Amino acid sequence: MKHFITAMALLLALISSPLLTPLAAPAMAQSVAPLTPAPTAPVTAAPATPPPAGQPSAAPAAGAPAPADFSFLSLFLQAHFVVKLVMLGLMAASIWVWAIIIDKWMLFSRNKREMDRFEQVFWSGQSLEDLYRTLAGRSNHGMAGIFVAAMREWKRTYEGGARSLAGLNQRLDKVMNVTIAREVERLESRLLVLATVGSAGPFIGLFGTVWGIMTSFQSIAASKNTSLAVVAPGIAEALLATAMGLIAAIPATIFYNKFISQAGRQAQRLEGFADEFSAILSRQIDEQKG
Repeated sequence: MKHFITAMALLLALISSPLLTPLAAPAMAQSVAPLTPAPTAPVTAAPATPPPAGQPSAAPAAGAPAPADFSFLSLFLQAHFVVKLVMLGLMAASIWVWAIIIDKWMLFSRNKREMDRFEQVFWSGQSLEDLYRTLAGRSNHGMAGIFVAAMREWKRTYEGGARSLAGLNQRLDKVMNVTIAREVERLESRLLVLATVGSAGPFIGLFGTVWGIMTSFQSIAASKNTSLAVVAPGIAEALLATAMGLIAAIPATIFYNKFISQAGRQAQRLEGFADEFSAILSRQIDEQKG
């Protein structure tokens, strides 16, 4: 009992001694640490190192929204059924327009070369009979077609044994006018398609845009989310329809005006040649009468 009391007294003396106070302080600090956190040193993030070549980069953080795909194909596939029909129709109209443009460009260029070549031969001094025999067995257009039609009527009158030349001038003029009308119709064929696409294309595209924006607003009202990330894809799909309408309409309008102007100039050349050739034939008729 005496030794126990002596040990307890020695322990209390050691605890109360000033030499053990610094040792007791950490223990007390640890018990108070959750109430007063000690300041921490600033942590510097290590620089990110790019992944080795040939290895995929790290996957995006979980829960991050995937970026929207605004490619033309994606916008078309995500569009409403009605907007898809509008886009397909405008795409077909654009292809048709360019097919007509290429065909007419080649036709007017070829027709101009043929008229230049025929005028050079016609005014070279070659006899009309020889020129007619050269061209009679061919499929002729332009000035050559007018010449062959007039010469055929001329020879039909003389080879038929007609005793009177009265009314031959009127028949020749009528034949040449009919041939000119056919040539102009051939030059202006399918140009109405360009005019139609040029005038109606933007409105068809605008219809697709209105429908697409209306569908976008309906989806916004259903989701109750006015975020730009929600609105942007639908509006982009709608505006794509307008862009396709303009892509089809702009070249159609430009080349319609160009081809109509070229058709008018070539028609004037045909009419001028018909007048000159009619004067030549009328002179020969007068000589035959004399």
